[in-house]
Parts: sequence; C-alpha cells; structure tokens
Amino acid sequence: MKPIKKIPMRTCVVTKTVAPKKELVRVVATKEGVVSIDLKGKANGRGAYLILSKEVIMLAKKSKALDKKLEVEVPDSIYQELEALL
Repeated sequence: MKPIKKIPMRTCVVTKTVAPKKELVRVVATKEGVVSIDLKGKANGRGAYLILSKEVIMLAKKSKALDKKLEVEVPDSIYQELEALL
C-alpha cells in the first residue's frame, strides 16, 4: 500500500481561506525589502499567499494585506504582475 501524500496547505492573507499550496500564488519579500512573485514557492524571504483572482488582488491592494504580512511596502507593479497571471 502506498502512503497518502500529504498536500501542503496555505492560507490566503486576504480571504483567510485555506487551500492547497499549488492553488495559491506566493509573494515574497527579501530582507532587503525587494518584493517579487515567487511562482516556484522556493524563494528565500518572508512569503504571503494569495488566491489568484481579480477580486482578491484588488482587495489585497486596497486593504494593504500584503504590506502588513510582508512588513514592506508592496509596489503597484506587483499587483499588475499578479493580474497578468490571471
């Protein structure tokens, strides 16, 4: 019998919904304060997960949820990149 593979779960910083890691997108901030979108989920730094939908991206921008979670100011270009991934 094969052991059941554990699916890593993560929480969206905006909706607080718990979903499989693969379904969320990770935004990461380095110690230097450089913010980037981490598609592989392996980048070093403080990470925050988002559900990839227009509503969630807009809410994240409005509520500054990523800024608070990553403890840096997230540039508008990151939100534009997230929207481009849709």
